[in-house]
Amino acid sequence: MKTALIIRHVPHEGVAGYRQPIEAAGYDVARVDVTDPEFSTLDLCEPDLLIMMGGPMGVYEQDAHPWIACQMRRLSLRLMADRPTLGVCFGAQMIAGALGATVYPGASKEVGFHPVCVDTSVADNPLSHIDAVPVLHWHGDTFTRPDGVEMLGSTSAYDHQAFRRGRNLLALQFHAEMGEDPRFDDWLDQWPEAVVDAGGCPLALRETHAELGPAAVAAGRAMISAWLSQLH
Repeated sequence: MKTALIIRHVPHEGVAGYRQPIEAAGYDVARVDVTDPEFSTLDLCEPDLLIMMGGPMGVYEQDAHPWIACQMRRLSLRLMADRPTLGVCFGAQMIAGALGATVYPGASKEVGFHPVCVDTSVADNPLSHIDAVPVLHWHGDTFTRPDGVEMLGSTSAYDHQAFRRGRNLLALQFHAEMGEDPRFDDWLDQWPEAVVDAGGCPLALRETHAELGPAAVAAGRAMISAWLSQLH
């Protein structure tokens, strides 16, 4: 059976709704936390699929989080080998950084449900499955465009919402995996100020999550299924 490894940077940011299409594609899914003693010894080139999830830290905060530099070095080896890799939010920013882009704090927080403007000029764009569907955004960092990638979507707040390189690399700034996972309550409880800084209300966002979350996850699963079916 094919193997998939999820790297979890904080306990409340897991693979959530994306687990179903990954398992349906035939992967035996394992998970490792960056706090696990074994994490620094893992060969990140070994799994057939690597999934790196989100987190509140920034790629540029390597002094505060020494594991970031360790992970980036091993991620670079995987990307050079063109091994199938998916990055979500912080995971996407790590991919951008490993490809030579600059990751930096953006001008504003982007938190809440709204659609991504999908680039329809890109052939077989996996984001077509989330077109016009409000999905969750929760970030304040962004990145310059990495060399050699196709940009797949944007929002009014940030041009760089998703990119791919070839068929085997997909980076998503947004959280289409979230919408049915109870860990969303942890996000709101731990970072209510992020919602307020973005001009929102935590209570209203909780209600929006309940209303729009299932459709967002369904679209996100279709997107990941489409991407996995195209892997080389």
